[in-house]
Amino acid sequence: MPRYEQFRLPDAGEGLTEADIVEWRVAVGDRVEVNQPILEIETAKSLVELPSPFAGVVTELLVDQGMTVDVGAPIITIDTDPEGAEPDDAGAPAPTAAGADEPGSGAVLVGYGTVEAGSRRRARRDAPAAQQQAQPATPEPEPTRAEAAPSDAGTTPVLAKPPVRKLAKDLGVDLTTVSPTGPGGIVTREDVVAQAKGNEPRGLATYAGDEQPWLASGTVSDDGRTTRVPVRSVRKRTAEAMVASAFTAPHVSVFHTVDVTRTMHLVTKLREDREFSDVRVTPLLIAAKALLLAVRRHPEVNASWIDEDQEIVYKHFVNLGIAAQTPRGLIVPNVKDAHRLSLHDLALGLAELTAKARAGSTTPADMSDGTITITNVGVFGIDTGTPILNPGESAILAFGAIREQPWVHKGKIRKRHVTQLALSFDHRLVDGGLGSRVLADVAAVLEDPAYGLVWG
Repeated sequence: MPRYEQFRLPDAGEGLTEADIVEWRVAVGDRVEVNQPILEIETAKSLVELPSPFAGVVTELLVDQGMTVDVGAPIITIDTDPEGAEPDDAGAPAPTAAGADEPGSGAVLVGYGTVEAGSRRRARRDAPAAQQQAQPATPEPEPTRAEAAPSDAGTTPVLAKPPVRKLAKDLGVDLTTVSPTGPGGIVTREDVVAQAKGNEPRGLATYAGDEQPWLASGTVSDDGRTTRVPVRSVRKRTAEAMVASAFTAPHVSVFHTVDVTRTMHLVTKLREDREFSDVRVTPLLIAAKALLLAVRRHPEVNASWIDEDQEIVYKHFVNLGIAAQTPRGLIVPNVKDAHRLSLHDLALGLAELTAKARAGSTTPADMSDGTITITNVGVFGIDTGTPILNPGESAILAFGAIREQPWVHKGKIRKRHVTQLALSFDHRLVDGGLGSRVLADVAAVLEDPAYGLVWG
């Protein structure tokens, strides 16, 4: 007989309590194998693919895309014995969270009826039990008529499928104002999207007519002038961490303007070197190496202040964080044991972190246990800044844009490549003297990379 197993949302890492359902990779009626990816979730730290712990046939998806689900809540039901015969006793209680019967089995689970696999929509959880009685088999759910306001009595009701009605609600579109183009006068998804775009206030500078992915989960106001987007996952966690850091650690920043012309020459030579042909060499790579060398000379900067225990934890390793701006918010993955890596291997590590961040596949492990961080504000054309410390760390380096500027070099004014560095640090751990020495060492390597050979 069929055997129904429920898969409960697991903790994706580091004691997370909830996650958002981003995308189901399977549907009701699909056959799945053990370890086959079945859905993608977004935690407070990253996007994570969840594999199936069972092999069998999907009988029910218990949560919808876009929902926030607590860890431990059931999310899918799988029949692990789909070839088994149904029990003869039709009055036997149905298994918890059972799905549709196999087509043509002849047996009917109470409250479900006989339907083709994959064609049944799950009943709403808040629907009365009487509404979940057996329904006749249909190849596809009939379009649901939109409820008309009392003042609209006598008008032709709007025909639209449930997903289209939900889309209209999410986009703030009144279905009665949409011109249907579907067969039989059905409002299609395209009709709703077109109407939503027509409602956009084109005069606002923030709307250029292009789709904005960060607005997709929001609700548009009736006049189309605002969109409310719930704060979730990465952005929520980032906001909480940054507020805690800003109001817990006393931040101090020091600045240094540096001639990095020799670093730019080194970057050019490394790009032509065959040993570095498989990696992308940038000034950020040299800055990262310079920071690692500075930490080696001043290891006390690589520490954490534990307020609860009134302890300072000095770390004998460097997990180098690289702040990355993504559509989902700011994340800070880190290169593990970066202090052990050669320049080539460090370039590989940075490239891997960047690729995963852009693809949205950064894992919680990639962002855990960071010890010191670089934020490359120069990529946005910014000269410098005063970055907030990543929680649990004592220092963060801001690497500004590199510009050609007039500079006094060997007693003459010449055109040189110049950048600005800023080091923010936790004044409980790092005093002004230590912070200044660390920044001066980073600047020294960028000004003359030969120092790296001496210190390394």
